[in-house]
This record gives sequence, structure tokens and C-alpha cells, in this order.
Amino acid sequence: MPMARGFLVSPQTITSSQLLLTFISEAKFLNYPSSSSTTHFRFFLSTPSSSRFLCSCCSRHQENVPIDMSAYSETFSKRMAMAGLRPHHRIVLGVSGGPDSMALCVLTAAWKTNSLGIAAQKNEFIDGLLAVVVDHGLRAESKDEANLVHHRVTSMGIKCEIASCEWSEGKPKQGHLQEAAREKRYEILQSASIRHQIGVLMTAHHADDQAELFILRLSRNSGVLGLAGMAFVSQLFCTCPDLSAEASGNGILLVRPLLEFFKEDMYKICLGANQEWVEDPTNRSTLFTRNRIRMTLTDLSSPIFRSELQALIAACRRTRLHVDRMCSNLMHQAVTIMPEGYVVIDLGILRPSELKDIVLSKFIALLLQFVSQRQRPVRGSASKLLLDYIRTSPCKTAVTASGCYLCPAPGSKGTKVLVCCSTDADLALELLNPYLTEGKNCSISNEVEQIVANGRSYSDQFPQSTLGMQLLDLTSSDSILVEAKREGIIGQSTYKSIISLQREESNNFVSKTNIMLENKVEHKVEYAASAPSKVLHPEKFGYFMNRFIVKWNLRKQNACTSFSMNNSNQFQDFGEERWNFCNSCLVGHDQVARVRCMVDADWLYLATLSKREDSSSVHEEELSLSVESRAMSNINLCSDRTKKSAERALLLLKSIPVAARRALPVLVNVDGVLLSIPSVGFQHCPCVVASATFKPKIPLGGGYNSFL
Repeated sequence: MPMARGFLVSPQTITSSQLLLTFISEAKFLNYPSSSSTTHFRFFLSTPSSSRFLCSCCSRHQENVPIDMSAYSETFSKRMAMAGLRPHHRIVLGVSGGPDSMALCVLTAAWKTNSLGIAAQKNEFIDGLLAVVVDHGLRAESKDEANLVHHRVTSMGIKCEIASCEWSEGKPKQGHLQEAAREKRYEILQSASIRHQIGVLMTAHHADDQAELFILRLSRNSGVLGLAGMAFVSQLFCTCPDLSAEASGNGILLVRPLLEFFKEDMYKICLGANQEWVEDPTNRSTLFTRNRIRMTLTDLSSPIFRSELQALIAACRRTRLHVDRMCSNLMHQAVTIMPEGYVVIDLGILRPSELKDIVLSKFIALLLQFVSQRQRPVRGSASKLLLDYIRTSPCKTAVTASGCYLCPAPGSKGTKVLVCCSTDADLALELLNPYLTEGKNCSISNEVEQIVANGRSYSDQFPQSTLGMQLLDLTSSDSILVEAKREGIIGQSTYKSIISLQREESNNFVSKTNIMLENKVEHKVEYAASAPSKVLHPEKFGYFMNRFIVKWNLRKQNACTSFSMNNSNQFQDFGEERWNFCNSCLVGHDQVARVRCMVDADWLYLATLSKREDSSSVHEEELSLSVESRAMSNINLCSDRTKKSAERALLLLKSIPVAARRALPVLVNVDGVLLSIPSVGFQHCPCVVASATFKPKIPLGGGYNSFL
């Protein structure tokens, strides 16, 4: 099998001092933080920085102390139970081939089979376990490395597949390399989970990753919720929703069972299972922020510093868990979701003046993210503006923030607030393939629901009194560190080290931001005079603004029976020709419709249609004209039907607040003439059949999260 360049170390060669001495003069040594009983070091040959290094282990203790795998397996089993997972559940493993993901493979296989290597010994694959190796294709040797990792994983008895990245817009630039690769990796892993009908995806993030993220967010002045780091369990939602009515939209569960393990544990687990791994050289590049933080943390690492930093992160996570619980309860009690895509907040039930800032801010942010379907956090001045707005009761004004429009609910005298999608939102329209999406999530939905129920049952065992209440009133990262020191969570030495790390990375961030501002190029944006729209062909499904599934079609059979006109017998023999007439006078011969949001002109147009004269007043000589002549004269043979449809639509629209109407999807032809407002059943012509179903990509609350 082809192998990437690098220095291969195996358990056998480690015991051979002769071979070690052969390479010592050529190798560089990088020390790792170690416990008192174990020393870790790695060998790196002087090879190009683009190469990955193939390793089997770190150095064992000189006395070759055996590694207790049972302790790791027991901890892992407890974490899996906390996540709501049982050995019979089907799981996808994200595997890179590094020590972290290889350790994840070892522990998951043992948890599934209750015995290390039992499936591999029988030359069988472990049931319900699939590893996915993502080949990013960013280095020449990545394909060979992916094949090597595939061989190692399958040798463990785990079914494995390789997925290659396709960079349709070109490979990412160096400054965005890690971020782009991470997004692409999750996209591929999620796609593989759905394709194989598996509802759980596991990754190998560990405690050191949490520490890096803590320092990174601390340097950006994140609050206690951001400092809680990565969720233990969260949900990923597919870009293309399931079109079947039965699908509940549970998404894929992303589980990180190794968050209580440290990096050195990853090496020990691989050692204990005699598993090899690869080292990615990009993890040593100081061009990337996380790498700089990782190296600095390694220099500062000591048992006390590491344990106190993890205790601080744990306190933030307990606070996050408490806030999430409160927000979930408030949403069930005080929020009503309307089928037209907006929500109503009952301020009397919410009682915002009694809520702490951190809880109310999170509550508002989750609501706005649901309505706009944009997952950008609400921060800074926008968050303060919304807090003041919600706490002003009764509500009398309107405000626009984070892609949403907030205003008093009609008839509520300001005791209720509408949250609608803003008219300046991005009019994204994604075409859906029903054969790829319909029913795909149904088979995993029940399993995901059961896992979530198990996880919630476990977390409910922790009473509110045990959560991190002491951090609820803190608004800045500095105040959190001061309070943590005052409460004895961290000592003076750890406090100083964290402050030093925070300042160093903050300076790097400010310098980078200034460079970006200096090099910023202004782009002029030209706005079209008419409302922006997106093309949708008949019989195609479109996902509009991540909120509405829109479909339209042309009724080709028995179209003439839907007309209500005098002298209708005169046209019963037209058959397909008559349908072609309606098609040409509304949709056009190209059979193209466009989707956009409703505008005020649509309301006026409906009012005009509802006041049109009856078709009975059309002169006989006009009816005797040929089909082509009537089309040229713009005489609408559907005027009766159109008038009644417009009247019904106006009546229904009056029950929808004006602000909410502006986010409704409508269909227009290429000339901008209104064809349909599916949400209120308006059809300009009986030949056009359209529907719009509110099915948001992300549910209210952002889906299930656990920060245990």
C-alpha cells in the first residue's frame, strides 16, 4: 500500500535501542505535558512541512508500565450513557487517523462489543458502526494517507469508507484553510450519516480542545455561555429538509464523548490497544490561531493549571445548562409559532423584568435565530437594544435587528410582541430533490428521539442547586475570571496564566483585524428597482429562505372544467389548446415562475382583482374572437375564478399582521405579474397550482444541546 513520507515508529522498534540511536541524530524532539508516571515525546524527521507523519505511539514509561484500559473504557461508557446512547445504537465515527480519532475508534469498538478486538478476531465488522475518513485533498499525499487510515480502521473490525472533498469554488486559501476544511468535513460526515440512515455522529474532541477554545473565546471577550465551549451533545440539521409529512426534523446528533479525556490519554489509549496513527504537520503551523494557543498552553501546562482551567470551564458549562433549561421552559410557555412563519411572545407570561440579563438575552437570540433561520449570534449593542425593547411594557414601538422585525401584536395593546422575518433578509432559494430527501429522516427520527429522551432523563438528575449560579450575573470575561478566583475555582497562579494568554491572543486578534480593515476594498452594490426574486420551474421543490418548501405546477388535465363562464360550451372542444391559452397569458411559454417575498403592491393588486367586472359583462364579439386574438387582447378567461380567489385571499390576509405578510412567499411570472400567494390560497389562474409549507431548517431553541 502506498505510504506517505514520514518516520514510522512501531511498538517493536521502540524496544530496539539500536534503531532509535540510528534516527536520533536526524530527529527533532517535542516534549509533551506528562504526568509523573509517563513521559511522552515524538520524533519528527526533517521532511517538508506538507507531509504527515506516521506514528504508532509515544514513548512509554521507561519501566514500560502497563496501561490500564479498563479505566478508560469505564469512563467512556459513563459518558455514552450520559449522552443517552446504548450499544445497540448505530453510530458514524469521524476519523482523521490522528491519535484522537483512533482512540475514539478503540473505545467505541470496545463499548460496542464489550471486548477489544473481538470483531477483528472473527474477521467481521462490528454491527452498527461506520467510520468515515474525509480526504480533504489539500496535500499531494492525502489520498495515500486516507487509504492507510482506512486499512487501520477496518483491521479493528470497523466498517470504513473514504469520502473525498470537492472544492467546486477552488481550494481554500491559507488563512481560511482550517475553517473551510472543518466546515467541509462536517458537511460530508452529516451527508454520510443521512445516506446510511444513522442518527448519531461522533467526533474525538477532548479536554485540550476545550481549553484552546476557552482561551480563544476569552480573547474575543465572550461571556459565560461562550466560554462553556463545545456542547457534549448537539444537533446538526440538514440543509435539505425531509419533504415527507411524517418527518419531525430531529436532525443528526453530534456527540463528543471524549471531552473529559486529555491529549495524553489519546496516546495512552492507542498504546494500550497497539494502534498506530498519523500526525498532521499543519497542527504545528503558527499561522493558525488554535495552534498558537495549543503551543502556549503546552508550555504553561501543569497538573494544577490544567485541573483548575477545566474546573472553570465546567462552571461555565453548568451555568450554560441552567440558562438553557430556563429558556426552554420560557419558550414552551410564552411563545406561539404561527404557520405563516412568525412567532408571538406573550410578555405577561414571559415577565422579562424578572429575568436576568443572561437568560433574557439568550431567549431573544434563540427566537431571532429561529425566525430568521440565521445562526449568527446577537451581540453587543443589538443585544442591549433588544433587552431594553422587550422590557418596555406595554410595547409601543417597532425595531429591526438580526434579520428580524419586532413590533406590538395587533389588538394586544402592547402586551404581546410579534417577531417576523425582516424584508431585507437574504432571499435564498435552494432546489430540493424529493428522491434524495423525502422520507430519508423518518427511519432515524424515532431513534434520535429516544436517545434525546435518554439524555434528558440523565441530565434531569442534576438539580438546579448544583448548577453554576454564581456566574449568572457576570457580563464580561474579566469579571468571570475575577469571580472564579474569588470562589476558589482557580488559584492566583492559574489566574495570572490565563490573563497572560488572553492578552497575548487579544493582541494578535486586534493586529489581524487592523490589517484586514486597511486592506478592505469597497464594493458598490446596485439594487434592482423591483423586488428581488428567485427562479423556480414547475414540479420542482424550492426551499425558500430556509423556511418555506415551495412548489408549483401546471394543471394539464380537465383544466376547462375549472372555468366558470357564460357560453362555456363554446370552448369545451379546445382541450389542450385552451390550456395553452391560459398558460401563455399568465405563466408564459417558457413556463417559468419566480419566488419572492410579498410586497405592498401585491395587496393592492388583489384589491384590484377583487373589484373587477364579472366575465358575464364581456361582450359577445370579444368571446367570438380566436384564441390567439383573445390572448393578444389580454382578456383573462379566468376572471370569475381569479376574482373569487382574490376576495378569499384578502380576507385571510387581514388576519395576518402586516409585518408578517411581508415575509410570505409569492409566485410571479417573468413580467412580475402575481401568479399565486400559496399561504392564503390565492391562484391567479386555475391552471396554476402552488403550495408553501412552513418547515424551518432549525427548530425553535436551536435543537437539543447538552453541556454536561
